[in-house]
Order: sequence, then C-alpha cells, then structure tokens
Amino acid sequence: MSIDAYAGQKLIKQRELVSISFTKTQEAEQILESRRQSEQQRLQRLDLIQHQIKELNSVRLKDADELEQLEIESDRLTHVVDLQQLSYQAYKLLYQSEEDNSAAADILGETEGIITDMVNYDKELAPILDMVKDAVNQIVEAGQQIYSYGASLEADPERLEQIEERIRLLRRICRKYGDNLGDVIKYHDNLQKELDNLTDEGQSIDELEKRFLTHQSKLLDLCGKLSKLRREAAQKLQSQLTKELKPLGMAKVQFQCRVTPVKPNLMGTDQVEYYFSPNPGEDLQPLAMTASGGEMSRFLLALKSCFSPIDTSCKTLIFDEIDAGVSGKVAQAIADKLHKLSQNNQVLCVTHQPLVAVMADSHFRVEKRLVKSENKDKFRTIVQVRSLENPDHRRDELAELTGGHSADDAIAFADSLLETAQARKKVSNS
Repeated sequence: MSIDAYAGQKLIKQRELVSISFTKTQEAEQILESRRQSEQQRLQRLDLIQHQIKELNSVRLKDADELEQLEIESDRLTHVVDLQQLSYQAYKLLYQSEEDNSAAADILGETEGIITDMVNYDKELAPILDMVKDAVNQIVEAGQQIYSYGASLEADPERLEQIEERIRLLRRICRKYGDNLGDVIKYHDNLQKELDNLTDEGQSIDELEKRFLTHQSKLLDLCGKLSKLRREAAQKLQSQLTKELKPLGMAKVQFQCRVTPVKPNLMGTDQVEYYFSPNPGEDLQPLAMTASGGEMSRFLLALKSCFSPIDTSCKTLIFDEIDAGVSGKVAQAIADKLHKLSQNNQVLCVTHQPLVAVMADSHFRVEKRLVKSENKDKFRTIVQVRSLENPDHRRDELAELTGGHSADDAIAFADSLLETAQARKKVSNS
C-alpha cells in the first residue's frame, strides 16, 4: 500500500513520465561516459582512418576490374611485334596466300564450286552447300578482322611503362587492404562511413554533454512535480489515517508520512517512510521499529480502510487477533471496519472477541488436538478447522467466546449479538 496508489492516477501518470525520462537520461549519460572513455581510442582510430583514406583517394579506385584489364593491355603491348607477325600469318592462311589457292578462303571457294555442281544432280546435297557457303563468308570476315587487328597494333613504350607502374601500385594496395580491387573499394567505402560517424557533430563530447544535461534537467523538473504530488498525498494520508486509528483504541497516536529526497531513480527522487508513535511522550520512529503486533494489525486495518475506496480490486486480507487487549467499544469499531473492508475484499480474521466474530458472514472453529503418531507411544499436535454452517453451532461458539456467563446467559447474549450484528450490517450495506 504505497503513497502513490493512495494519491491516484494523476500521480501514477506523473511517475510514468519520470520513469521514461530517467531511462532516457541514463542512456544519454552512458553514451557520454562511453564517449569520454573512448576519446583517446577515437582520436587514434581517426588518425589511422584519415591516413588510409588519403592513400586510397590518391589511387582513385573506381572499377573493380581495372587490374585485370590493365594486365591484358600490358600483355598486348609487351608482345605487340609477335602479335603483328602472327596476325599477318593468320591473315594469309585465312584469306590471301602468296601461293595460288592455298588460303582457306580459296580452298573453301573451290569446294563450294564442286558441291554446287553436285547439287545439280542431287538436291539433297543443298544443306551441305549452305554450310560451305557460310564457312566461306566467315573465313572472309575473320581474315578481314585479323588483318585490321594487325594493322591497328602499334608499339607504345610510354603507355606500357604507365600501365606497369599502375599495376604495381594496385597490387601493393591489394596486399594492404584486400584480396582484390573489389574488396579494396568496399573497404574504402566502409572507412568513409566510419570517418563520418567519428566526426559527426552529434557524436562530439560537447554535443553529448548538452544532450545529457537537457535530459537531466527535464528529469529533475518531472521529479519535482512528482515529489509535490507525493507530499500532498502524504499530508492527506496523515490526517485520514490518524482519524481512522482513534476509534481503534489509539486516540493519542501520532503518525507521519515522511517524504525525503534521494538520488533520482525510476520512481523519482523520494523515499517514503511511515513514522509512528502510539503513546504521548514517545518520539516518532519508523513503524516497523515501534508498533507492537496488535498495534501493527490495527494500523494496517486503518491503512487499508484509507485505501479501500481507491483500491477496488478484490484481495484476501488476513488479520490475526487484531482485537487483542482492546475494550468492547474498540472491538466494535474494529468489527465495523472489518465488515466494511469485506464488502470489496475477502477478509480472514482470527479472533477471540465475540463482537468481532459476530460480524462475519462465515465462521470456522480452529482447534488443536493431540493424536497418536505412528509410534503409538507418542502423540503429536494437529490443527483442525471446522466450518460452522449450522446456525446453532455458530451461536454456541459465540456463547463460548463470551466466557464467565451461565450457559443460558451465554446463549442469550450470543443471540443478542447475532441480532445486533444483522442490524449493523444492514445499516453498513445501505
């Protein structure tokens, strides 16, 4: 039963805002501290990245296939004379030979003429003739292209030197940054992204400090509003609880609900403690250190009575001899409060007071008995609980609780208690 629940939804919503703000403030503080701790590593990493990016930018990498293409061009320029000679030889063999009819084109042309004569006598040879014609056309085309290729070849020592230098540079870069140019280009892109993150304005310590202080200021403001609501609720609870305790035989009781400041947390900046003084002249002390068992029970009964209109959820409340050592007037007040609580909760009460017991809707007799154990020479104690559903049994138990009366007087008194209880219940329920 917290002061927050007593204060109601307005305070609960404010506490939720505090919880959200506290989480954001913690996150901002953790990021800031992590940033401070890693500043040296960040600067070292930044220096390395800037150096590597500068080196890679100077290489001007664009095409992942550049090295392969340069190697092909280098081979061509290195063997340009051989390629010229071989292309001329191929041209002669394909298209134009110094010896009569020794080129492939000439031979295929002669073959075409022979098969053409054969088709005149057998039309089924026409597909073969078509293949030979296609071959002639392809040989002629191949010869022309190989001739053009050879004619276009030129030695270029300066270009070859540039290519070789570029190849050496790219291979050195690959040894440092990746298995191939594709990997190096990807590594370069990742370096640039990391550099952007490390130099981002939002990641500077100054910016992170401002962000943390903004969250902290908002948190303290929300906590201040929450504390105000708690202090208001504490004053109200003090007054109400003192009134609830007086009819329970605690007329001189003093009670304080103290709200003291603590370090901000998910619940705000408050520590709430109940202080209690049951007798005049005694200093207020924490409730757990001061109240006796009976006083604690009555205090909890009064406290629950304060919360009852707010907390409408059904609960089970257990009170053990809450009425011990009280007078009949106080016992009646206790009985009335227990009955009121039972309208919205299940109340279980152990009592020897007939004024308290009679207000219950159901009664159970609890007694201890000695029974023989498995070892027949020994006994053990068991507790038996028996429901008193029969009205006569209920009346007899109440009569037994009265004590000090003759049987007839006790029964009459029990009947009187039952009748009075019914009347008080009707008034209470109306």
